[in-house]
Amino acid sequence: MNNLENKKILVTGADGFIGSHLVEALIEAGAKVRALVCYNSFNSYGWLDCFSKELLDKIEIISGDVRDNIQMDQITENIDIIYHLAALIAIPYSYQAPKAYVDTNINGTLNLLQAAKKANVQKFIHTSTSEVYGSALYVPINEKHPLQPQSPYSATKIAADQLALSYYYSFDLPVTIIRPFNTFGPRQSARAVIPNIISQLAAGVKSINLGSLTPTRDFLFVKDTVSGFIAAGQKNSLEGQTINLGTGKEISIGGLFDCICEIMNSKANIQVDENRIRPQKSEVQRLLADNQLAKSLLCWVPKYSGKEEFKKAIKITADWFCEPKNLSRYKTTVYNV
Repeated sequence: MNNLENKKILVTGADGFIGSHLVEALIEAGAKVRALVCYNSFNSYGWLDCFSKELLDKIEIISGDVRDNIQMDQITENIDIIYHLAALIAIPYSYQAPKAYVDTNINGTLNLLQAAKKANVQKFIHTSTSEVYGSALYVPINEKHPLQPQSPYSATKIAADQLALSYYYSFDLPVTIIRPFNTFGPRQSARAVIPNIISQLAAGVKSINLGSLTPTRDFLFVKDTVSGFIAAGQKNSLEGQTINLGTGKEISIGGLFDCICEIMNSKANIQVDENRIRPQKSEVQRLLADNQLAKSLLCWVPKYSGKEEFKKAIKITADWFCEPKNLSRYKTTVYNV
């Protein structure tokens, strides 16, 4: 196992939900982190803005865009490990702006792979998604499950995954693909179902707007997702591997709503919002991970996978959203695609 202490690590998408949690964990592990955040005229660093000054002083923050190949060449210089998380991820918005997803998720990944090849990095850890599997053809879903592009988003992530693997096979780039199932936790966008429910309840809404209630998901607490990424950075001989991160448990959206209401002591009801329902053939009906490869290769076991542990993770998430300073960041009355 490699120690990450003093390793020079680039994290793309560092301003996002999982990326910001990963940056924290890498700093705690003693790594020297270069964090790429998406350039904007507000000079916002996304979720990194909520870090303490002491923590921010330990991070080299660069505003930019993975769509710029020249900049990717520059920021990968003298980097040991790349964690590539930058992506457009909202499925509903991918129906409206598919080209933007191609530009960022495919071309952006290509730019970074090419830059990593030039920089001769030690590891390139690419972030995938369980959405590439589409509706489960069998469960639990292992890494050999067929890939099904049931949305423009998932199509671009499949393409990005395959591009990353092609650089392993063609150029010996040390690529590892980490494929988390449905990650949740503090800082997540309200476009995702768990913060969507929690933020509406926290704002006092009595009739919660949701889409389809029957699909099932394998929900993974962000601390477990990040521990899987950290393990991938520490372990040797993972080149060319694609590894699921999931709990091996599933719950329906309706069951999830009941669970959250119980934890938050709410008697709210559900209002099905047609705008939140995916096109019929695009809806992923079932996701349930086989995590045996992660256990074997990464020595990774999710800590929040049992019923009580899942409830504990939901409560941690709910408590965070219920903090007024955190809830104020969310527009709970607006559907965020």
